[in-house]
Amino acid sequence: MSSKNYYDVTNWPIGNPVEDVGEVINSIIADIKERQNASAVNDGGKPGAVIYLPPGDYRLRTQVLIDISFLRIQGSGHGFTSSSIRFNVPEDEWPDLHELWPGGSRVLVDLLPAGEGTDPSNAVPSQGAAFLVERAGRPRISSVEFANFCIDGLHFAPDGSDLPAENSYVNDKTGIHVSSANDSFRVNEMGFIYLEHALTIHNADALSIHNNFIAECGSCIELRGWGQASKITDNLIGAGFKGHSIYAENHGGLLVTANNVFPRGASSVHFNGVTRSSVTNNRLHSFYAGMVVLDGNSSENLVATNHFLRDHEPWTPFLGIDNGLDDLHGVLSVSGSNNSVIGNHFSQIIDSVSIRPEGATPVIIRLREGAGNFVSNNHVVAMNVHATASDDCFEAQVDALLTTDAANALAVTAVLVDPESTRNTILDSGSEPQVLADRATNAIRSTPTVG
Repeated sequence: MSSKNYYDVTNWPIGNPVEDVGEVINSIIADIKERQNASAVNDGGKPGAVIYLPPGDYRLRTQVLIDISFLRIQGSGHGFTSSSIRFNVPEDEWPDLHELWPGGSRVLVDLLPAGEGTDPSNAVPSQGAAFLVERAGRPRISSVEFANFCIDGLHFAPDGSDLPAENSYVNDKTGIHVSSANDSFRVNEMGFIYLEHALTIHNADALSIHNNFIAECGSCIELRGWGQASKITDNLIGAGFKGHSIYAENHGGLLVTANNVFPRGASSVHFNGVTRSSVTNNRLHSFYAGMVVLDGNSSENLVATNHFLRDHEPWTPFLGIDNGLDDLHGVLSVSGSNNSVIGNHFSQIIDSVSIRPEGATPVIIRLREGAGNFVSNNHVVAMNVHATASDDCFEAQVDALLTTDAANALAVTAVLVDPESTRNTILDSGSEPQVLADRATNAIRSTPTVG
C-alpha cells in the first residue's frame, strides 16, 4: 500500500532533482504543509513524511528550508570517498583511478558562497547551508531526521595562503545548519565531505548524531548556543587544521562515546562551558597538542577510557601545518572544576626535533584553572621516533600507526598543574618527576617506578 507521505524526488512532478534537488525538496515540503494543515485530527493530524533520494547525483542550487516536524530525508548510501587524496594526486593520473567523486545518494552543494552577491557585513553562516532548519514559535521543531545520504561541498577555495585551494578547508558551505531550538533530531549514517562546516546545530535537546562518516571538512560537528541530553556516538570524524572535529558549548548531559576521530582537526573534542557530560571510549588521533580541551569553566565532566594518539603528520601535502599550539599546551587541557580524568591511555610518539618550544618537555595532561579535579590511573607512553613522510596518504598513515620500534623514550610531563588550579587529586598518572604541581595545594600519589 503506497502512502501519500512518502516522496521520491525522482518521481515528483515539480523541478528536476538532477539539476536542483533543493527546488524539488522545497516543493515537496510545501505539499506536506498544504495537505497536513490541521494540528488536531483524530488525535493526530501532522504525521510528517519521508523524502527519498535514490542513489545518484543531485545538484543543489536552492537552499532547502525545513520548518516542519517529523520529516525524514533519506537515501541509500553515504557514498564517502576521499576527495582530498584525489585532489593531491597529479591530474594526469586521474584516468587510472577507479572513482573520482563520492557516490551513493549524493547531494552536490552548488550554492553561492555565503554572502556572495550581498553586503558582506550582512552575511551569516546559514546562507551557505544546503539544508537550513528554522522555525519560530511553539512548540520547538521536533523529530527531523537525516539518514544515509552524502552531502558534498565539491571544492575548497583559496584562502590567501600558499596552500593549494583544495587543501584550504574553506568554501563558506555548510551541510546542515539548525538555527532554531529543536528536540529529538537524528543524523544517522550520513556522509559529509568538503564542507567548511559539516553539521552545525543550535539549541539541541535529545539530539542523536550516530554512525556517520564526517571527514575532510573544515569543522565536523558543532553544537552551538546551548543544549542538553544529546549524544555523539559511533562516528568516523576528521576535521581540517582550522576547525574542530567535535565542538560543543553550554551543553549539559552530552555523551561523546565510541567515536574514531582522525587527524588533522585543530582539536578532537573541544568543550566550552559544558557540564556533567562524558567523553568516553573514543579513539582520538591528532598531529598536534590540544587534542581534548575542556574550556570556559567546563565542570563535572568525565573523560575516561579513551585512547589518545599524538604523532606527526606523515603526508607530504600537509607537512609544516599545525594548529598554532606548542607542546606545553597539553594533549588534554582542563579549565574547570570537579572533572574526572580516569583510565585513559596516552601515546605521544613524536620526533624530539619537532618539539616546540625547542628543548621543552611536552605536557600530556594540563590542569589550567579550577579546583577539585580528579586525575587517576592514566597511562602515558612517550617515544622519540624519526619522523618520515610520503606522498601516499594511506600508506604513510598506516606505516606511522604500526611503527612501535622507537629508539628512545621521550621525556614528558605527564601532569602539569598551573597555580590557578588547586585542590586537585592526582593518582597513579605519572612518576614523581613527571607530575609538576604544588604539593601543598594538591593531593598527589605518583605511579611507582621499577628500581
